[in-house]
Amino acid sequence: MWYTPQLAGLQDLYKTYKDQDFVVLGFPCNQFLKQEPGSMGEILDFCQTNYGVSFPIYAKLKVKGRHQAKLYDYLVNYSPERKGKKIKWNFEKFLINREGEIIHRYKPKVTPEDIKEDIENLL
Repeated sequence: MWYTPQLAGLQDLYKTYKDQDFVVLGFPCNQFLKQEPGSMGEILDFCQTNYGVSFPIYAKLKVKGRHQAKLYDYLVNYSPERKGKKIKWNFEKFLINREGEIIHRYKPKVTPEDIKEDIENLL
């Protein structure tokens, strides 16, 4: 729950830049102190009701460990920052260009507002 308020900032980014083909994708994960124990319906309801989230939120997945999702295997191993370092906590963010290249990897404490300039430079 520590970083959950960032959902509002992610929604703001999505709303601001979606007409320029920018998309925020959410991937819930329950590997960090069991902070996402709910069903997908409960997670979606929470995000929409409390933070007005309208960007796509996908099914829960594993972001680290033996059953790490292939998406996160790619993100972790091809990031320019902290390449190969495991995901330490929820709300780690990745900025990816239109060609699928990972431009930046951000630690969870980096807020959506902190990456706005990087997004504008990319667009």
